[in-house]
Amino acid sequence: MNNAIFNFSLPQNEPILGYLPGSAERKALEEEIQRQSSTVVDIPAIINGKEVRAGRIQKVVMPCDHRHVLATFHEAGAEEAALAIEASKNAKNEWMRLSWVERAAITQKAAELISTKYRSALNAATILGQGKNVYQSEIDAACETIDFLRYNAYFISKVYSEQPLSTTEQMNRLEYRPLEGFIFTISPFNFTAIGSNLNMSPVLMGNTTIWKPSSTSLLSNYLLMKIFAEAGLPDGVINFLPSPGPSVGEPVMNSPDLAGVHFTGSNRTFNWIWRKATENLEKYRTYPKLVGETGGKDFIFLHPSADVDQAVTALVRGAFEYQGQKCSACSRAYIPESLW
Repeated sequence: MNNAIFNFSLPQNEPILGYLPGSAERKALEEEIQRQSSTVVDIPAIINGKEVRAGRIQKVVMPCDHRHVLATFHEAGAEEAALAIEASKNAKNEWMRLSWVERAAITQKAAELISTKYRSALNAATILGQGKNVYQSEIDAACETIDFLRYNAYFISKVYSEQPLSTTEQMNRLEYRPLEGFIFTISPFNFTAIGSNLNMSPVLMGNTTIWKPSSTSLLSNYLLMKIFAEAGLPDGVINFLPSPGPSVGEPVMNSPDLAGVHFTGSNRTFNWIWRKATENLEKYRTYPKLVGETGGKDFIFLHPSADVDQAVTALVRGAFEYQGQKCSACSRAYIPESLW
């Protein structure tokens, strides 16, 4: 019996640690970087909670030293994609019927694990595998991932509480259902947090996903998969398919049960997704929802009262931090003549 209406409180942003010399977090991170630098991780596909090794071995290398192999992964193909589609379909009914409070509790647990037990490991994997410095990694892999997980639990309670008005003669009630099929998630190399959120946000709403991470973010993304499992995510809710792209993309996009695509990446790839969806419209059970981000032109607007030294620092960091390889990188500046 459940007679409670539960709401998650508005969370606080995860504090950004400083990693100052002699600090506990710096010592833990340095040790983890050393450990991961001297280890070659074997990364399988994960389908219905089981590790699947196809035998087609590819390398994950350090972006600043391609001779340094951080991991090897088993490239998924059409056979693994078919297994993942079946696993997603089989897990769907039980997962969507689970109370949203229970689903949200899993995301809260994942956030707590990243905040504490796995913080240094996830940061180290992002630093080594995706070429970020400690400041960039702490903001992305730790804090932003944690905030997505916690804030989504808060937002789902707000969404589900929105109900239509009733009158004395009738009672109106709105239920929110997941999509009728699985969601194909394709995450980029540059943000560990996006790999988490592209999956965990639709999963929180009762969907199941097939996740194709970027081949150059596999070290951190594989760790995320293990964290989600430890947090209590049932088998088959997220199915993890490491692959360069078309070998998984073709069979997944051709599946009649494709209900949505959640994508961050290039215009070229998203254009391909749209074309494939259009070609397959007659075979899909529903119209798939396509959600994609392909970058943008971000700007800094300076007011005449701005401090010039601070503005210069913000402009340089905004444009060139992480080599400008992020959608939030500044690419335009609007500067008053008095400051030019």
